[in-house]
Amino acid sequence: MPLISATIITHNEAANIARAIQSLACADEIVVVDSGSTDRTAQIASQLGARVVFHPWEGFAAQKNFASAEAAHDWILSLDADEELNEDARLAVAEWKKSVPSAAAYRFARRARYRGRWILHSGWYPDWKVRLFDRRQARWQGDYVHESVETDQRVETLEGEILHYTCNTFADHEKRIEFYTDLAAREMWAGGRSPGGLRRALLPPWTFVHSYLLRLGVLDGVAGFQIAWMAARYVRRKNAKLEKLTAGGGKEPKSKESARGSGA
Repeated sequence: MPLISATIITHNEAANIARAIQSLACADEIVVVDSGSTDRTAQIASQLGARVVFHPWEGFAAQKNFASAEAAHDWILSLDADEELNEDARLAVAEWKKSVPSAAAYRFARRARYRGRWILHSGWYPDWKVRLFDRRQARWQGDYVHESVETDQRVETLEGEILHYTCNTFADHEKRIEFYTDLAAREMWAGGRSPGGLRRALLPPWTFVHSYLLRLGVLDGVAGFQIAWMAARYVRRKNAKLEKLTAGGGKEPKSKESARGSGA
């Protein structure tokens, strides 16, 4: 029977960490890697039986790979602090542990909760995520943003869903946009990308149409419109920031807000 180490990276996640940990009863240990929370994140995690390790922030993928390396077992079940496994996913993992693994990694569908409702369209669902993996055959990749588990071995799907509690308010969404567009712009600049006038003009409206109409965001009601609007804003802001980085030779102030406890 394979043993599982669940891992979570955190930074000021006192409002979320208990829910995430409580959904991981199927794991044989829980490792929380905290990058300097100033709230009660570490205390709550410890009280719920997690092993808390403090480690300076290195970036999403690097932080999650550090968590994997700290684990006692080779099979890693990784959640973000603002996520939880639903009951079907917990049962699927418990059943999986009774068998010999047939793949190097396993993926789950992820369902997002946005401003009080579950999103079923808008390009947000099923949002497949590889989260259960053998650290000897897979690892996190992504220097700046949109980190993911990569492997050249077989990947299979498990039943159930990861529930993702995203933005409670429109202001929360705006803060996330600013944080992630900082990272995205820097990633583009580091990759030698340059802002193009045509891209900046056409890509935001196309992004809105793609999310709201082609990905059926219209069926998500007002939330679908807001998601499409903010998707367009994301594209517009990251390209504007890329332009500033290019003009400044890579020097641009970071946003003051941080959402680093939760990944992409």
